[in-house]
Amino acid sequence: MKTLILSLSMLVALPAAAASLEPLTAGDIPALLEPPARGVRVIELWALYCTYCETNLRAVAELGATGEDVQAVTVNTDRNVPEEAILKRLRSARATGVPARAYAGTSVQRLNYLIDPHWGGELPYTVVIHADGTRRTASGTLTEERLRALAGGR
Repeated sequence: MKTLILSLSMLVALPAAAASLEPLTAGDIPALLEPPARGVRVIELWALYCTYCETNLRAVAELGATGEDVQAVTVNTDRNVPEEAILKRLRSARATGVPARAYAGTSVQRLNYLIDPHWGGELPYTVVIHADGTRRTASGTLTEERLRALAGGR
């Protein structure tokens, strides 16, 4: 009986350990925006209050799981929210297999500007960086087709 209870408690704990959250500061942004060696990097910016963001998180996670030279990264733009709340949303969106970052340090507006000076802060916001250095961006909900078009037909 003790073994069964221990086994069940370990299963319940697994989803919480499936994802980790790394802080994203102004100093980290140049590396985040560096073109990948090949393929594309898809950066999905989102917040807990954003009702449409979960759809995008799921779509980006699915594209990243295809193994088609896609590096997916999620970036939470909330400030001063518990890490567990962010991880809970990532689990809900089935995006725990994607590297996850969260704004830290300077103001949200400063980080937004460093990511894309033309971005007004609307969410969800997707940045796709191609190996050749070209970038494509999109505001709003992504369909699979729209995301694949941004990623260059992948």
